[in-house]
Amino acid sequence: MTLEEKLKNLPLSPGVYIHKDGAGKIIYIGKAKNLRNRVRSYFQSGRGHDRKTRELVRRIVDLEFIVTDTEVEALVLESNLIKKHKPRYNVALKDDKQYPHLKLTINEPFPRVMITRRIQRDGALYFGPFLPASLARRTIDLINRTFQLRTCDIEIDGKLPRPCLEYHIKRCLGPCVRGLCTPDEYTESVRDVRLFLEGKNKELADEYAGRMERASEEMRYELAARYRDLRKVVLAVSETQKMATSPDRDVDIFGYYREAQRLALQLFTMREGKIVGRREFFWEDLSPDEFDPAEFLSEVLTQYYSTDYVPLEIHVPVDFEDRELLEKALSERRGRRVRILDPQRGQKRDMIALVEKNAQISFEQRFRVLKPDMERVLEELQETLELPRFPARIESFDISNISGAENVAAMVVCENGKMNRAEGRRFKIKTVEGSNDVASMREAVARRYRRQLEEGNPLPDLVMIDGGKGQLNAAADAMRELDLEAIPMIGVVKPPRRHNEVSHLLVKGREHEPVYLDSHSTVLRLIQMIRDETHRAAVTYHRKRREIRDFTSELTEIPGVGDRRKNRLLRNFGSIARIAQAAPAELAPFVGRQTAEEIAAHFARQRALAGMGDAEAGAGASAAATTDADGADGVDEMPLEVETRLDDPEGDAEDLRPIRSVDHNGEVRRPRKSTRKRGERSTNPHAVKRERVGKTDIE
Repeated sequence: MTLEEKLKNLPLSPGVYIHKDGAGKIIYIGKAKNLRNRVRSYFQSGRGHDRKTRELVRRIVDLEFIVTDTEVEALVLESNLIKKHKPRYNVALKDDKQYPHLKLTINEPFPRVMITRRIQRDGALYFGPFLPASLARRTIDLINRTFQLRTCDIEIDGKLPRPCLEYHIKRCLGPCVRGLCTPDEYTESVRDVRLFLEGKNKELADEYAGRMERASEEMRYELAARYRDLRKVVLAVSETQKMATSPDRDVDIFGYYREAQRLALQLFTMREGKIVGRREFFWEDLSPDEFDPAEFLSEVLTQYYSTDYVPLEIHVPVDFEDRELLEKALSERRGRRVRILDPQRGQKRDMIALVEKNAQISFEQRFRVLKPDMERVLEELQETLELPRFPARIESFDISNISGAENVAAMVVCENGKMNRAEGRRFKIKTVEGSNDVASMREAVARRYRRQLEEGNPLPDLVMIDGGKGQLNAAADAMRELDLEAIPMIGVVKPPRRHNEVSHLLVKGREHEPVYLDSHSTVLRLIQMIRDETHRAAVTYHRKRREIRDFTSELTEIPGVGDRRKNRLLRNFGSIARIAQAAPAELAPFVGRQTAEEIAAHFARQRALAGMGDAEAGAGASAAATTDADGADGVDEMPLEVETRLDDPEGDAEDLRPIRSVDHNGEVRRPRKSTRKRGERSTNPHAVKRERVGKTDIE
């Protein structure tokens, strides 16, 4: 039959219709109360269809239909067919996770309970879903500790010589060994678990009360005590349980946020008056011009509740045409009346507004921050920087040190917009003395690509340098010596005193033309992500080097403490902080009485210096400097370890500041008292020195 003949012979019954294109592929599935009227309406030119429907009709070549007895049956069938065939012009419900269920394997001789995310028709009982997912793990742990069902998957024949550890720690009845547990006892425990998972806690508690009385009458007091404890556990759980099978006050609340063809849908699950779970769904290919919220929600709810748990109430932001029909279908599934409401005011409407606000936040994170189209972003980066080829592999460098101490570099790799941590490298700068980031950058770049050439490893499409013109030129010189000047390079320049931002980019060969990016640009976000990852790697390695240095130097500076005694102390006390607080009597068993007194006196002098006045500190610091000058190495190696300078232009060591600081005369500065009230935010969080402007300056 041709399409025209099929349209003429459509029945007046309810059912499902299936549209196909020229290749025989299903492109749309719909339901109808009257198949003839509904399907013919697609081909009536005066209906005023939207663009999506016009495009659908243009592609329809063939038609099939399935007649059902009721419209409710058509609704269920439509949902199942959409999930199976995923037609192009239907709204597809996309979700990357399924909440867990608990599976009671009553189809086995000795049943067990396990967590599963797939529901199968295998004769087992399934309970859930559990919201949140961690509740399933806590529940199965409670079942194992309380009812002691087996957790293994071995064949139970009672012929094993001895039970496993689970039996000895009272988490299994031990049916695998003959004589430990009878089949009737195990069956009784399985029945209790089933009642517990079905939420019949009161019935189970009454059952335990009866067993306890009978065991007591038979003078089996240990068994009676066990039933007493089980009854207490069941009653306690019944008061705090929040499973999705709760019969009262369970509500699902929907809200969405849309821009153009993209949409984020949010679902809050409320159980017994408390929000216990949340799910997110996203679309990227909706029709931007013709979007009907009522039709969209109708299709989403139909598909979602075809397999998931049905609550007693569902709150949606707008009403839709098939609401009563869907209520009837869901009520038949639940066995109780299910209501779908679109509240207009009051607390319920406020909850929908809250869900919509969360949907907007999810939309921002999904489409603007976390998952942009990386291929498009990299193409835009190539166009912005005028790169000769697509920047599939980007390598970024950064230097980290404090006053030249523990000078290190780090390199990270970004491949196709994603960080490849396995390819990252760290460098301990060997040829540069002091704080010289330019020379350090030259060494790191030269060492990296000299080795890449020697080993025949792949070279990057773009090299990023965290720094200004000096670092960029140094890296370019290193590449030129290796005949790699053709590889594009850029420098990432930070604004003054704002080290977490990007001021502009410098392109090698066009340093006089800085590239400024829009603050909302996805290219800028990619650059910031790579720069932040490079900075993190460099600072982490630098801190590790400092920890190793401080770990070994603090104790060995004390007279009488060598490497062996140092290792013995650290092994027994765990840290230098604990050693500093220990009394000589506590230290003596490991280093001897005299050395223990030396160690305690050393840390006592440090604590005294930290708490003394300005005059005393100045005298102490001057005396220490004089003593050290006689000894030879200068102020930086003073016995009391007073740091006199912290040169940190990159802001890498903000959390590594010394406890004490001194001025240029060696006198200890007292910390300034804060004038802010408790809870009040600082107006100058970076401690920028502000100059006062007088009248003469204004004039």
